[in-house]
Amino acid sequence: MSNGSRPLSPHLQIYRPQITSVLSISHRATGVALAVGAVVLVWWLLAAAQGPESYARAAGFLGSFFGLLFLFAWTYALWFHFCAGIRHLIWDLGYGLELPQVYLGGWIVVGASVGLTILTWIVALIVW
Repeated sequence: MSNGSRPLSPHLQIYRPQITSVLSISHRATGVALAVGAVVLVWWLLAAAQGPESYARAAGFLGSFFGLLFLFAWTYALWFHFCAGIRHLIWDLGYGLELPQVYLGGWIVVGASVGLTILTWIVALIVW
């Protein structure tokens, strides 16, 4: 039996992205982003411990356009990962497993993540 030129398994081009798959991949990606952000947080803390010169360098980067963009993305990653984790806990309890509820829960995760990120930055700007 010859397979000819057929692929052994379907490629990504065949599948249309669905919210379930996009959120699953996003949950993993935000976990990676949180790990990178934790390294930056440790760098910032070490710079603070090393003295004013090191801290000024770290604060200068984090206060720059790219630093603020990174912090904004990190904040979104934190809230998205948190909300998706709560969604998974709800699933573990046996709730929200029907397809319409899965889609609704996915959109709630996205909306809550955006809303909490914006709220966090509004509060940070008021306090700052």
